[in-house]
Amino acid sequence: MTTEFYGESEDEFEDEKSKSQIKRELLELKALGRTLISLPVKDLDKLVLPERLYESVVKAQSMSHGALKRETGFIGRLIADEDHETIAANVAKLKQAHPGEVKQFHELEQWRDHLLSGNNDVMTMLHQQLESFDGQYVRQLVRNAAKEAKLNKSPKSARLLFKYLQTCQVET
Repeated sequence: MTTEFYGESEDEFEDEKSKSQIKRELLELKALGRTLISLPVKDLDKLVLPERLYESVVKAQSMSHGALKRETGFIGRLIADEDHETIAANVAKLKQAHPGEVKQFHELEQWRDHLLSGNNDVMTMLHQQLESFDGQYVRQLVRNAAKEAKLNKSPKSARLLFKYLQTCQVET
């Protein structure tokens, strides 16, 4: 049995969303827009985004405060017009670390740790394995890292060593 309200049945109201539900969905779309804005351009290129949405996201990356807030709302409205479930699923896949990348990262950490501990065998192996490896620069970074550790300073040189090993590995 359905009751009548001003000529409309209860069944017609079940399909309509409440104002709160619509607001929650729009906030989710804005959050997805903020996630897209936080991605680097190389990752955005991997996503299949409509041209207008892509351009708005790239433009928003250079904005701050009020302008960014307005652009985020605009991006949320653009996403609402698209297949936002697919966009969200693709972003989630993109953010997952690939097992190969994790393995590579751990390998770099081990090389750095061996170099900082004074293991010269690793230095020789890296020299042979990586074409653009600069042994003199690495030894300088290792010396600086040892000084920083001795003086309880931040490990700036150890971070630089890791980044340098990362660039050498990418080039090969």
